[in-house]
Amino acid sequence: MTKVMVVGAKGRMGSLICSSVEAEPNMELAGQYDIDNISELDEEAPAADLVIDFSSPVSLSHVAAYVRRTGAALVAGATGMSKEDLACLENLGSVSRVVWSSNYSLGVAVLRRMAAEAARALEDWDIEIVETHHNQKADAPSGTAKALIDSVDPSAELDVVYGREGIVGARSKHEIGVHALRGGTVAGTHEVHFFGNDEEVTLTHRATSRQIFVAGAIACAKKLLEAEKGYYSFDSLMF
Repeated sequence: MTKVMVVGAKGRMGSLICSSVEAEPNMELAGQYDIDNISELDEEAPAADLVIDFSSPVSLSHVAAYVRRTGAALVAGATGMSKEDLACLENLGSVSRVVWSSNYSLGVAVLRRMAAEAARALEDWDIEIVETHHNQKADAPSGTAKALIDSVDPSAELDVVYGREGIVGARSKHEIGVHALRGGTVAGTHEVHFFGNDEEVTLTHRATSRQIFVAGAIACAKKLLEAEKGYYSFDSLMF
């Protein structure tokens, strides 16, 4: 029986993760942590086999300390991570099995691959990325939007423009426009637009429920538990 700690358990994703872990026949929910008791991970929390963290970067130091102390595998899904935060997660791969993704949807993973292929084929076209989320989302643009930027511009040669206002002049051929919409209860919609002369190609992924991310995280966790020590991407485990 795999013992699972959930960090960010009181959040929207965390609560769904807890319910899904309890429903898994070979998993046991061994602990739930959030901002009010996160410090317990440092020394007090008992050892578990797996940590699933969908909280925020604020919790990372506590989660990292727990992984180093116990060797638990880590599925990390917090967004808003800095380069230093991601470097911390990558370094944890030396002591355990770690995966981080801004989005655990298989459909989004396919969207990234399709967007990368389209960008190579339509190299002279203008690219704009639009992401839409519920009105409670704290960070913008979304982690998935940032991943899509990396997909269409892996060498970081283009200038990223976050929205436009005022007399900005003609659009440069060397930019990617990124736009964040917030409203209602939207689980997540991501669109990658490619504009050519007299034609447009749009790739869209639309999530109608957060449960798709939960299912992807659980599936990813099962593969991670079978892997060797190291830092993994969602794609490398699932494909």
